[in-house]
Amino acid sequence: MMTVAYLVFVACALGLAHVFVGYPLWVAALARWWPRRVRSQAWAPRVTAVVAVHDGASHIEAKLAGLLALDYPRGLLDVVVACDGCTDDTAARCRRLGDERIRVLEFDVRRGKAACLNDAVAQARGEVLLMTDVRQRLEPDALLRLVANLGDPAVGAVSGELRLFDAQTGFARGIDAYWRYEKLIRRAESRSGSVVGVSGALYAIRRELFRPLPPGTVLDDVLVPMQVAAAGRRVVFEPQAVAWDGTSQQPQEEQRRKIRTLAGNYQLVQLAPWLLLPWRNPLWFRFVSHKLLRLLAPWLLLGLALAAALLATRHTLFAAITLALAAALAAVIVGRHLPSLGGRLPVRLLTAFCYLNLFAAQALVAFARNRRLHLW
Repeated sequence: MMTVAYLVFVACALGLAHVFVGYPLWVAALARWWPRRVRSQAWAPRVTAVVAVHDGASHIEAKLAGLLALDYPRGLLDVVVACDGCTDDTAARCRRLGDERIRVLEFDVRRGKAACLNDAVAQARGEVLLMTDVRQRLEPDALLRLVANLGDPAVGAVSGELRLFDAQTGFARGIDAYWRYEKLIRRAESRSGSVVGVSGALYAIRRELFRPLPPGTVLDDVLVPMQVAAAGRRVVFEPQAVAWDGTSQQPQEEQRRKIRTLAGNYQLVQLAPWLLLPWRNPLWFRFVSHKLLRLLAPWLLLGLALAAALLATRHTLFAAITLALAAALAAVIVGRHLPSLGGRLPVRLLTAFCYLNLFAAQALVAFARNRRLHLW
């Protein structure tokens, strides 16, 4: 029994080390010692911005105003808005702007984002697609910075950077810190080859490389770049192309969105099983390390904790690890009730880490119970 517990402990420890430390260090080393530079250049292709929206009346006018005000030649940018079964006046607000560059596709039945993206891209006129969500605000130079990367013929898609603001609570600041860590990994992935996912809030892709998404796809911002990589083009990250979004202040605000996103990884494997085949997926190791193994992290943590508890009477190392895990969990619980403690750096980082792994565990249950994840 103790031998099994020891093996479980070692396996879980190695798995967690790879997910959160080993893989980031590996990709950072590649970026440092074997970088693949992007030969960016000034370029102004015709661009179609695509916005899929469901009941976005409170955001759509500001979004369209921001898109039309981008630092880009007026005659080379148009917008397609796909209204997915909206029950408000989103479509009417788009039309009231009276700008000939805006086209509205209005669908009476709600089908999900993927179906709307497929229809909107079919109506696009540009050779480059600017994919963006309705809520986030874009910096005026974001599009120019994205297409400059596409000036390199080897680049097929480029992700912008999503920055968070208004982090007022300890939980929000912890999420912001996690997002900064995530962006460091994406930057290293980009400098060493390709990223395995883009920001759905802001990315650009050559229209010729866009493939229709399977019905119900949740993670278009992962499947689309993986398809680009499979076509032999790079997917890079441009940190100077910026979109802004607010931060969830409490776990309850982040829970629904995060569980849906994480459950989308299970759906992705179901919809595109070729992603699991190293001979078909050129980013296989990165995809498994960055996306799939993250889903195992809560179960690895549970296995580590149980194995350490069983071994605690055999060696002081395991006793110390058990106590440390218990103390970390206690700090998170107490920090939720004492804001003065929850706002301290170690506690807010622990809080974000615990909740994100809790959401990852819940994502498996959510996917098993509800396959209609695409109805956002």
